[in-house]
Amino acid sequence: MNPAIQQRVDRFCQRFRVELPILLAPMAGACPVPLSAALANAGSMGAMGAVLSTPAQIGQWMDDFRRQASGPAQVNVWVPDPPPQRDALAEATSRDFLSQWGPPVDVSAGDAGPADFDAQLDALIAARPAVASTIMGVPSPAQVQRLKDAGITWFACATTLAEALQAQAAGADAVVAQGMEAGGHRGAFDADQAERQMVGLFALLPRLADKLDVPVIAAGGIGDGRGVAAALLLGASAVQVGTAFLAAEESDIADAWRQALTRTEPEATRATRAFSGRLGRALDTAYVQAAASPAAPAPQPYPVQRGLTAAMRRQANADNRLDTMQAWAGQSAWMARRAPAAEVLGTLWTQAKELL
Repeated sequence: MNPAIQQRVDRFCQRFRVELPILLAPMAGACPVPLSAALANAGSMGAMGAVLSTPAQIGQWMDDFRRQASGPAQVNVWVPDPPPQRDALAEATSRDFLSQWGPPVDVSAGDAGPADFDAQLDALIAARPAVASTIMGVPSPAQVQRLKDAGITWFACATTLAEALQAQAAGADAVVAQGMEAGGHRGAFDADQAERQMVGLFALLPRLADKLDVPVIAAGGIGDGRGVAAALLLGASAVQVGTAFLAAEESDIADAWRQALTRTEPEATRATRAFSGRLGRALDTAYVQAAASPAAPAPQPYPVQRGLTAAMRRQANADNRLDTMQAWAGQSAWMARRAPAAEVLGTLWTQAKELL
């Protein structure tokens, strides 16, 4: 391996107590403890996507993880958006539209609120994961200091150089460079700018690597060893992989979602606000396509849209119905394969090392 790359990778692994520079992306609702534990025990880092988790759930997840794994884990939380502007007439139109795709939507569904970020932070500090990671912005200076005082490392997700510099200035120990290829929610600090800031990973990554002093973790569209090697060549100290682990044996996503991944071409995913009101990349299902139609109502802001679609999403999972399922996926979904997570991880690193 190129000595400069080897040195960069070794520094990252030693600092963050992992054996391999390939981390599991924190995916809310799709990072069960067995998946995280299998990867942590194989030299990676477990991950919990805790966007809607209660303090008790954060503590329980960490307790369960520690019983099954000896390696580190990160817990990911969302920095809250400003309160949404509500529009009763627009919400009524959205409820009518969504009722065509699932159960009738209750008039109070749009009242869904965000998680209590302060309570989540309290629980996270009490649970003491190795890493706290954030998306959608940076915590306050006081909140960052609380993490530092607790000895918890902070990873910040960024989608532009300006966001990355803001995170570094706020004290981030590493920055996750999220390319537009990534599945799930975009990490844009300003929700209204998410579509405009759709930068591909291999344009974003070297820009951040050239300008930041902290390590950069590459995320978005990395599904095999070629992607890992390319990211490290472009200046990443590590990579973060999500969709490629969704088909692993320890994953517990719905069968329809899992089976769809391997037959999904890169152009068959779409960045959409149709599920939560925040932009995210998902499989381009019948509902996602219908929601993008000029005749469809515009999605409501987060978290109103999330509340409005909750009944539809629950029913889709119960029925194993892909058309209306919140099936997040990155543009390299076709690379996902059914195998033990540790085997997938090992193959990624073996392929990357051969190329490097």
